[in-house]
Amino acid sequence: MAQTETTKETKAQRVERLKREKNPWSALDEIRGFARTGFDSIPPEWLGTYFRWWGVYTQGDGAGVVGGKGGEGKALPCFMLRIRIPNGILNSSQLRTIADLTERHARGIADLTVRQNIQLHWVTIEALPEILEALWQCGLNSMGACGDVTRNVTGCPVAGVDADEVCDASPLALAATQMLAGNPDFYNLPRKFKISITGCRVWCAYPEINDVGLTAITRTVDGKSETGFSLRVAGGLSAEPHLAARLNAFVRWNQVEPVIKGVAELFRESSELREHRERARLKFLFLKHGWTADDFQKELEQRIGFRLEPAAPEAAPADVYRDHIGIHTQKQPGYCYVGASVLRGRITAEQMRNAADLADRFASGELRTTNMQNLLVVNVPQLQAESLAKELDAIGLRVGGSPFRRGAVACSGTEFCKLAITETKSFSRWLVDELEERLPGFEQHLKLHVTGCPNSCGQHWIADIGIEGKKLKVGDRMLDAYYFCLGGAVGLHQSIARPVGYRCLASEVPNAIERLLRRYSLDRFSGENLRQFFARHGDSELRAFLAGEIIEAVPRDLSPGRVPHGIEG
Repeated sequence: MAQTETTKETKAQRVERLKREKNPWSALDEIRGFARTGFDSIPPEWLGTYFRWWGVYTQGDGAGVVGGKGGEGKALPCFMLRIRIPNGILNSSQLRTIADLTERHARGIADLTVRQNIQLHWVTIEALPEILEALWQCGLNSMGACGDVTRNVTGCPVAGVDADEVCDASPLALAATQMLAGNPDFYNLPRKFKISITGCRVWCAYPEINDVGLTAITRTVDGKSETGFSLRVAGGLSAEPHLAARLNAFVRWNQVEPVIKGVAELFRESSELREHRERARLKFLFLKHGWTADDFQKELEQRIGFRLEPAAPEAAPADVYRDHIGIHTQKQPGYCYVGASVLRGRITAEQMRNAADLADRFASGELRTTNMQNLLVVNVPQLQAESLAKELDAIGLRVGGSPFRRGAVACSGTEFCKLAITETKSFSRWLVDELEERLPGFEQHLKLHVTGCPNSCGQHWIADIGIEGKKLKVGDRMLDAYYFCLGGAVGLHQSIARPVGYRCLASEVPNAIERLLRRYSLDRFSGENLRQFFARHGDSELRAFLAGEIIEAVPRDLSPGRVPHGIEG
């Protein structure tokens, strides 16, 4: 009698089946039930899949990926929770609520993320319903902050107050959020879907690395000026970076929502993207399935039912620093905004509470989070700005600071992430301290991004200096190490950072960066910035600058085990 073999589900098949079986957004009562019965009562499909739709992940045990198997580390019986903050817009009452929740349920610390979210850790299942309720009561939530859904819609953090903006596009970011977040028609996408909408001229929300990137632009037709948007699609980083393709389209203000919905539907119905979890992002239509910008636009226009007008000429920003740190004049006469650096995005409950109080005392109680993990206070009377800056400095949120402090970005690392290879947060603080001490006169703006694995949650591919976590064996121990990628850029000179073949122990990273930046300071041409300096040197030269000697290149992807994919950051 013939034996029938049972074919084991792939990871992608399992996740797709689970999504077909349940919309997690409709199952809040199950979460409340788990809170009553405890962590051990939670089934695997919730721990590994469904919780993500509520912005919730199981938290790693501190060892990262090398402490587990199959490309994922071990989890603790507690959670990470990501709070979705559309366009980074907060008020003091909301920040105070987050501070209170952080103090009571997250051991007093939180992280600002590169998508303008705030992330808590150490959250127990027993506390989860209370946290969700408190967020709803203050006008926030965590729905869609993780999972195969539309993630937090990002925008310029100084929308509406930027003295040089083309327009205030934040209403569109909020409308897109309302249209997609929690909408059962869009709970089951192939993977995460990221949107950026900005009216600023410096593109600080990074349209180049989003699935949908809309940037404001003005055209003149028959003598009349009209503001609309350029449209980019299919950007993304992770282990296979792809900068978004610009379509030949001028998107009118009233077309933004149908265009976004059309792209989301096109993504939702791309069955080829559901076959492999590692290749389920929109960018893989371009990377693996042969699509072009023209192909995409034809499909999009057929879906939305109208033709998009041809693109207008745009002026992409050239080497503009986008951190918003410092005191800046607003468009409103007599007012300014004050941007404070939150080193590596780590912020305490006390700092959040103090920042909320300061926003009330010195301004209108309005704050913003940024894509570079910083915090801003807006609508500050100019006469109060210096006083506010001093108060922010006093609580450890620096309004000034070195280029290293301002430019540092770090992912969660092994402290909390099951997919990370290296620890990043404490390392980044130490690295900044070292560089400030070694190079006190260095003034060139730079983006110094630290990511704990190849998935690029720290966005090392678009950094001047991006370092990617690895492990090196020293004796009988596996130690944290970093691989260098140099010369990433966005805007007019957009480019993925070049892997230059240099890897060193984490303890040696300050030495390597010091050597590189000292060589830059000695050899740069007049007015030459880091991007330009890196561009005119080959990989072997840059490797020698880092190492202090001529050395052979090492492969980027050597690691102690299978390189993990699929981070949901």
